[in-house]
Amino acid sequence: MTATPDLGAPRLASPDLLRSVFRRHAAGVAVITASGEAGPVGFTATSLASVSAEPPMLSFGIGTGVSSWPAISRAEHVGVHILGEHQEELAATFARSGADRFGAPTAWREGPEGVPVLDDVLAWLVCRVVARVPAGDHRVVLAEVRLGDPAGAGRPLLYHQGRFSGLRA
Repeated sequence: MTATPDLGAPRLASPDLLRSVFRRHAAGVAVITASGEAGPVGFTATSLASVSAEPPMLSFGIGTGVSSWPAISRAEHVGVHILGEHQEELAATFARSGADRFGAPTAWREGPEGVPVLDDVLAWLVCRVVARVPAGDHRVVLAEVRLGDPAGAGRPLLYHQGRFSGLRA
């Protein structure tokens, strides 16, 4: 038997409605990084999407009020890191306001184009930013993949119902 939606009580569009609906949408977890004037910046993203295979492009969303936005708004290149289920604490660190995201225990190195590259992730990419599209209180960043490594071991970290979790076996 399938659940039938209650069409008798729809809610008007609001930020709360959108958040409530997307809490039910499981999403992979990524960390986006860039080199900023005051050092490396980064944030946890669940809005990562493949856009084009030819040329290889992706997109992610970022709020214009987050601490990483000034650096991302000027960056020519960004790092995109797909997190494994063993990296729940890393995801939480990069999601937490005011956290020392690149301090211990975060392991990282300066990668191509000066982009911070996180260690021990499932996969990483270095991308060239090609556009920043206004979208309400966010920007959708379009970036062309330049190089990367898909060879990390493990299973992906997911975000669902306001929590990080792994896939069930």
